[in-house]
Amino acid sequence: MADPNVYGEKLSLFSRMLRLEGLAVGPKETGDALQVLTLLDLTDREQVKAGLRTVFAKSREEQMLFDRVFDGFFVSKETMRRQAMEQMEKEAQMEEGRRQAEEDLRYRGEPMDIREDLRDVYASMSDEERQKLRDIMDKYKGNIDRHPELYGNFIHSVFKRALMEHQMRMEDAAVGCEEADPELGLLYRDISQFKDTEIPRAITMIQSIAKQIGGEISNKHQKRSHTGKLDFRRTIRKGLETGGSFYRLRFKRKHTRRKRLVLLCDVSGSMMQFSEFALRFMQSMNQVSESSRVFLFSEDLFEADPFSLQNMDLFRNYVRQSGLYGKGTDIGTALEKLCAIRPEVLNSATTLLVLSDCKTIDLPRATAAMLKAKHKSGKMLWLDPIPERKWQYLKSTQTVAAICQILPCSTLQELAEACRKLVL
Repeated sequence: MADPNVYGEKLSLFSRMLRLEGLAVGPKETGDALQVLTLLDLTDREQVKAGLRTVFAKSREEQMLFDRVFDGFFVSKETMRRQAMEQMEKEAQMEEGRRQAEEDLRYRGEPMDIREDLRDVYASMSDEERQKLRDIMDKYKGNIDRHPELYGNFIHSVFKRALMEHQMRMEDAAVGCEEADPELGLLYRDISQFKDTEIPRAITMIQSIAKQIGGEISNKHQKRSHTGKLDFRRTIRKGLETGGSFYRLRFKRKHTRRKRLVLLCDVSGSMMQFSEFALRFMQSMNQVSESSRVFLFSEDLFEADPFSLQNMDLFRNYVRQSGLYGKGTDIGTALEKLCAIRPEVLNSATTLLVLSDCKTIDLPRATAAMLKAKHKSGKMLWLDPIPERKWQYLKSTQTVAAICQILPCSTLQELAEACRKLVL
């Protein structure tokens, strides 16, 4: 059997990749994993995978993350050769596509003003999709010859829009691919794509993840430093365990104040499911804040009854009864009314958490209201269910990002990470 120390460098690199994925992996875990390898048959891939999983991953969520990283990192020589051949074929096809793009993406003999990444999108298109764009050029050829300046901008905008839409479809298809593990697929799939039959399983995963985050919070509180003041009661109790010897002193712990949260939840038609899942996370983590108030909004603002929100299974009915469901989104009005409430809801001790996709019917009004709300709050965070890769195409998202921090929350995994950042 091969000496496992030979794999020490590769194992260290693997540990680093796990850390980048959010797992708590340090030198101790890496050393333990190296010791485990001495007891395993290194020619048995599944045995090695199971052994390392016991060291690096504890919860179900961590195990799913570990499996994904392991399968992408440790591959056989045959698999590496096959992947290399496939990559060479893809590169050759892409190079041919780029050559074709140089010929097609020209206007009156000059290259079109199109970004390099969109040119690569054109290169990746099928012949049929490229022909559709060429047909557009042929259709307007007569008009272009008569009015080149007028139709030049039109042709450029048509090509750019078609390429950007194709790029977003490609990204959605890549993200929507299900993994072999159905739970892992659900964890990384866009929340807006959940089917009704999958929602109960998603809710169960939320409860499990929230419980794990709650445990992390408890561990953090237990490890926090003490105040330096002796805790006589705990010291005496500990001394009684050793026959009255008080050599193990106990000190009073520092009191950690939990956050005061104000949640502003968008419950317009496109946001209902995301807000419901996010609120379930908040409710499941009862250590998130010492006090919180929840406001629902679409075209108007409505404060949620805390007793009604205790039963999240009836949340949709509760929103419909509020009169907010099915209407548009007016972030400006919601924030203006929130800032106008007396006694004041927002102050330097509160964290304002907005759950919305940043889309609004009046962006200038929303911008002014966001600046005012941020000024009144101690901190302002935005949870956005739109995938981060699409933010560059959305003016409203870019506007919000210039005002406050946006946390991507398009999947359950991202939503869990956002909640961790909020409380840890």
